[in-house]
Parts: sequence; C-alpha cells; structure tokens
Amino acid sequence: MQLQSLKPNVALTVKKYGYFIFLMPLVMPALSFYWGNLSGYHDFFAFLTLLVVYILVPVLDLLLGKDPVNPSEEDVPNLSQEKFYRYLALSCLPLYFICLFSTGYLLITWTELSILGQIGFVLSMGVVGGIIAINVGHEMIHKNTKLEKVAGGLLYSLVSYAGFIVEHIYGHHVHVSTPEDASSSRYKQSLYNFLPKAYVGNFKNAWKIQKKRLNKKGLGLLSSQNELIWYNLASVVAACLMGLFFTLLGSDFLLGAGFFLAQSVVAFTLLEVINYIEHYGLHREIQSNGKYQRVNIEHSWNSNYFLTNMFLFQLQRHSDHHAYAARRYQVLRHHPESPQLPFGYATMFVIALVPPLWMAIMNPKVEAYYQHAQEPVTA
Repeated sequence: MQLQSLKPNVALTVKKYGYFIFLMPLVMPALSFYWGNLSGYHDFFAFLTLLVVYILVPVLDLLLGKDPVNPSEEDVPNLSQEKFYRYLALSCLPLYFICLFSTGYLLITWTELSILGQIGFVLSMGVVGGIIAINVGHEMIHKNTKLEKVAGGLLYSLVSYAGFIVEHIYGHHVHVSTPEDASSSRYKQSLYNFLPKAYVGNFKNAWKIQKKRLNKKGLGLLSSQNELIWYNLASVVAACLMGLFFTLLGSDFLLGAGFFLAQSVVAFTLLEVINYIEHYGLHREIQSNGKYQRVNIEHSWNSNYFLTNMFLFQLQRHSDHHAYAARRYQVLRHHPESPQLPFGYATMFVIALVPPLWMAIMNPKVEAYYQHAQEPVTA
C-alpha cells in the first residue's frame, strides 16, 4: 500500500482503522502457545513476539515506507474530539489486564517449554507491555480527563512503573534535552551507561517532584493525595493477584508474583531504551538570560515510518509531541525539519543494543544536525 497515492481523506481513513493493529501484540502470546503446540517447536514459538516486533516489523516498515499524511488544521479540531480514538486507547487497559493473566495461565500450562522457552515467553510478554501498557499509558497521562489519567496510571501500575506518571509530566517534559533530565541521553553515551542512570534518576526525581507538589498544598508525602502511593499500591495488588492466580492453578505464589515483576522489568526497560533513542545527543541551548531555550521540534528525534506509527499510536512523531504535549495521538504531525531517525523505533531498538553500531549510525547524524550550532553535549 502506498499512502502517497491516496487522497488525504482516504489516507486518514486508512490510518484511522490501521490503529487496530494494536490488537496484534495482545494476541501474540496466545498464537505462540497455539502454534508451538501445533508444530512441536515450543521454544521457537515462545519467542514469536520478539521475532515479529524486532525482525518482521522492521522489514515491513521499509517495504511500506513512510506516512506522508499530516492532518490539516481544519481537520484537527474534529479529529481531536472524535471519541473513536479515545475509546480505542481506553480499551487497552482491560485488554492488557486480560492478556497479562491469560499469558500467566499459558505459561503454567505450557509444560513443554524449556527454561530458555520460558524466558522467551516472559520476554515476549514484557514486549507486549512496552507496546500497550507503556505506550498507551503515556498517551493517556497527558490528557485532561480524569478517566484517561486514571486509566493511564493503572496501565503503568500493571508494569510497576508508577513513578513515570509524575516524573514524565513534571520532569522530563520540563527538562528534556538538558543535563537535568535522566531520560535524555547524551552524545556518545552508550545505552548501557544510560539505563542505570535512567532507572535510578527517574525514580528519585518522581518522589522529589511529588514532594514539592504536595508541599505547595501544605501536604506531606504520606498524604492520601499522593498518587504515587496509590499507583504503586496497585502494582503490589496486581503482583499479589498474579501470585494467587498461579496458586489457584496449582503453581506457586512467588512464581506468579515473579512473572508479574519480570514482565514489568522488561516493559519499563523498553520504555527507557525508547527514551534513549528519542533524544540522543540533542540539547537545548542556554540563552542570554541563563535559561534553556523553550522546547520545540528540534529537541526530539522524529520517525515517520507508517507501520510502526500505527503500532505505537504515532509515538514516533515525537517532535510534535514534545512541542505540543497535549495533542492527541491522531493529530500528531510529522515535521521534516526535525532531526530524523534513519529507521523506525523497532529497528532503532535493535541497533541501540549494539553501541558501536549505534554510534557509527547516529553520531554523524547528530554532528550533521549541529554543524551550524555549538558542539554536541557529551555524556
């Protein structure tokens, strides 16, 4: 399909229903189980989600090409208010919950899996969490309706990363592309140097920010208005529910809780890898008044590959998201003048795992982007 050949209104319709591709990751664990038992290649199909996301999707991304469709300013108000897109995102909360517990059930009953296969199946569930819980949760915590904010918070609770709800909005979006931001990777900084700093820095920042917010209201950290307490408590409840679920199925409580925590670690690690990709080497200059320049479309890497954009609810149009954080996913725009990634997120994820390859590809792009500006900020 070549979207370039379609009329704008037709292309927008194709994209509208193209978002239903988000259902694919949710059914991948069940397909892995079914095809593994059908074929006898149990361990191979335990890794099916990983193979699809990080091998098949990158290939299809290149074949389908980029998405040339930007909503016109006349379309934006109506598109923004269309409830179809909102309900599509909200449906991810119950669907992910069902997927998580059904995958736990399959893990117990898939007795033919070796330890390697079990690891692959848990990794696959973590990838589903990264695509659905993390990504859609991110979309909803930016919105101004109570329902969406709570749904987004609960999605993050299902991957044990509640701190992101506060740190991302009040930390990352304020300090992005500056040394103050633990989620903005530096020029020549490897992924493996970045990740531990992001885990620790973002956890500390979340509580520090929340403390300041509550203090302004005359409240302490233990206040009932501290949403971090409630969402972290929701993670504990979810882990206990998974443990009880495993127990009822004749397995072990700790194994169930461990499965919940393991998929959580994979999911929020995927989040931090994407953070690494989204802002690598970009920085905001300090102005004459001593403050950083305002965040704009120059401070995030953009990618406009059609298939991955459909999978990720247009998260790859990240430049527009940071410039206009409240914009809904369906009206995010592609800015060709923003720094452009050479591939979609799925491909860039694989490349980021190999620091020499990443730097060989990305460092020249950072240098080229700043050839008329000051030197890139190193790690």
